Amino acid sequence: MNDTPQPPVAANGQSLRPQSLMFGFLGSCVLGQNICVFSGSIIDVFARHGVSEQATRSTLTRMVNRQLLRRQRHGRRMYFGLSPRSREILEDGKERIWKMGAVNESWDGTWTLLGFSLPESWQRQRHDLRSKLVWAGFGPVLSGLWIAPGEVDVHEIVAELGLEAHVKVFRAQAYPGTDIEEMLRDAYDLEELAAQYRAFHDEWASLASTSSPGEPADSLVLQLRLETQWLRIIRTDPRLPVQHLPEDWPAGPAQRVFHQVHDKVSGPAREMADRMLDTVPDETAS
Repeated sequence: MNDTPQPPVAANGQSLRPQSLMFGFLGSCVLGQNICVFSGSIIDVFARHGVSEQATRSTLTRMVNRQLLRRQRHGRRMYFGLSPRSREILEDGKERIWKMGAVNESWDGTWTLLGFSLPESWQRQRHDLRSKLVWAGFGPVLSGLWIAPGEVDVHEIVAELGLEAHVKVFRAQAYPGTDIEEMLRDAYDLEELAAQYRAFHDEWASLASTSSPGEPADSLVLQLRLETQWLRIIRTDPRLPVQHLPEDWPAGPAQRVFHQVHDKVSGPAREMADRMLDTVPDETAS
């Protein structure tokens, strides 16, 4: 029997990147705690996920260089804490998981329309804009015309790219008779998103239906993998109005499984983290 930890994978079978796991760890064990964590503790936690010490140290260094983490020395040991940027990202993830959820049942019938026209030579700017629009929940309806459900504030996206003079944004409603279902199928890859939800559900459903999450030593690993996989999916979900999605849309069942498993593992995971993690107060916390 091979007891060597295996690298974690997402619900779609792809490996979870160490940085994605790091955000999961920070969101579960650091956000809201006003603490910094000893690098050795982080290495120990990631080893349980099958991530090597070298990969963990490299991830910590890259995230510091990208201002996603900050170092804090205490005695002869180096600790890592949240930066303003990582705290903002983690708070956004927390809101997506626990407030917004994966099922949009409160859509008000409006859409945000964004049109842009960029010079042909601006390929990089076009790529950057499209990438950020997808992240914000937009899908392309026509060339240069993108749409997202509800009211989406894109001012920061447009300003960051310096494209204010090239982008126009409107709030609108669909004209009666518009085939919204067809429009959504054209603008979004619904099949791929549905496949991710189904894969997540199939992977975790058996654990959701059991009375125990297994050995206590597994709880922290399970929680970090669960939250990292779930956040990876819902960050790519534009939260389209449920009334315009297929009747068998799998986001609801997948979300129920997520909450059931989280309820089982979060308590033991917290106890394990308290035992494993060497922490010090965050000197930047107000």
